[in-house]
Amino acid sequence: MSTMAHTLSDSVTMLRRQLRHMQRYPSLTFMIIAVPVIFLLLFVYVFGGALGAGLGGPAGSRSDYATYVTPGILLITVAGVAQGTAISVAMDMTEGIVARFRTMSIARVSVLTGHVVGSLLLTMIGLAVLTGIALLVGFRPTADAVEWLAAAGVLAAVTFAITWLSVALGMVTRSVETASNLPMPLMLLPFLGSGFVPTDSMPAGLRWFAEYQPFTPVMETVRGLLVGGPIGSSAVQALAWSAGIALVGYLWARRLYNRDPVR
Repeated sequence: MSTMAHTLSDSVTMLRRQLRHMQRYPSLTFMIIAVPVIFLLLFVYVFGGALGAGLGGPAGSRSDYATYVTPGILLITVAGVAQGTAISVAMDMTEGIVARFRTMSIARVSVLTGHVVGSLLLTMIGLAVLTGIALLVGFRPTADAVEWLAAAGVLAAVTFAITWLSVALGMVTRSVETASNLPMPLMLLPFLGSGFVPTDSMPAGLRWFAEYQPFTPVMETVRGLLVGGPIGSSAVQALAWSAGIALVGYLWARRLYNRDPVR
């Protein structure tokens, strides 16, 4: 068997292992999907009337706000899965299973790849569930099939990047508790960007941060593809951020895995 085929076979095995973990801990999987849904319902039904009017719609126009806010909630889903990934990786690093893997004739990268691909699949499921609920509460996309596929591709790219970063965060910590906290700032980025209100409504300093942080071009690209808004250079920025974060996360995670002793 060639090296590539061996690595692919081991990665598939590790992916099956990760999927079984998701089945054994359904509460964590449920919370990862449920939290963004709760945010969606909260912002649409509690704040949607006032904020929808602020976007230029009539008072009480919750559907307008649901259409605006859905891309931001989609990014919260991505960040939520990142937290679960960091916890899962930290558990592997602290419970001794990695020591056994290192004594076995398996591709070293496959251990990390299993986490990444499993988290990517979980994120895609969570995004599909959230999109379906958003349609029920007023989200009104105008995208055709190609634009839907393009939006899914952008979300998959940023998910891949954030997942590799979360793998590294899970490995750099010394406890599962710490690993659960490190990715939490990622969940704030949609709030500190264009996810919930336009950036031009923010004070100057916060507006600068909101416009240049990595999640804003992703949200603007997804929003433009799904509801027909302007995209401009946001798509290029979104893909550039995704590529950069993925590269840094992968190199950092690989270095930690190859260097660190088992804890």
